[in-house]
Amino acid sequence: MNGAVDSSDEMLMLAWAGGDATAFELLYARHRSPLYRFLLRQLRDPSMADEFFQDVWQRVIGARDGWKPEAAFRTWLFRIAHNRLNDHWRALKHRPPAPVDGEDSANRQPDPSNPEHELSEFEQRRQLQRAIDELPDEQRVVVLLRLEQELSLEEIGAITGSGRETVKSRLRYAMDKLRAGLNP
Repeated sequence: MNGAVDSSDEMLMLAWAGGDATAFELLYARHRSPLYRFLLRQLRDPSMADEFFQDVWQRVIGARDGWKPEAAFRTWLFRIAHNRLNDHWRALKHRPPAPVDGEDSANRQPDPSNPEHELSEFEQRRQLQRAIDELPDEQRVVVLLRLEQELSLEEIGAITGSGRETVKSRLRYAMDKLRAGLNP
């Protein structure tokens, strides 16, 4: 595929549906990290995140032949992930408890040049992670999609099946709760 690196996700998906395997490789490379981070933040379990990650991509592969560019590819991809998570939570009827420490926090090594500064940043990240984990499901999803994936309100609405004003309201309430939780 000529110019595939510069192609939109939608053009890559159409090219892949037409048999261009390189187009799929580019789509996967563009979206694997953001998708995996989203799933890991929701599930808080790397092995489950791996399983869901594979499941979402399998669904993308399964939908290849019938895919139509009615929504942005990224919006469609995260909608699949969101629906898969909803199915999972409905089946379990609960969410797991918030972790004592975030996965990212545990993997970071403090900077030996300024340990007090790093410890302070670590504590702030940990507080933020805990505050996000304590949000209601609908608000947490909106916050993660907005802050981590940098999606627009319209894209989040398409993913969650909610109207723009509902997304905006959930985001506002979530941000208020985060501010209150971080500035007691």
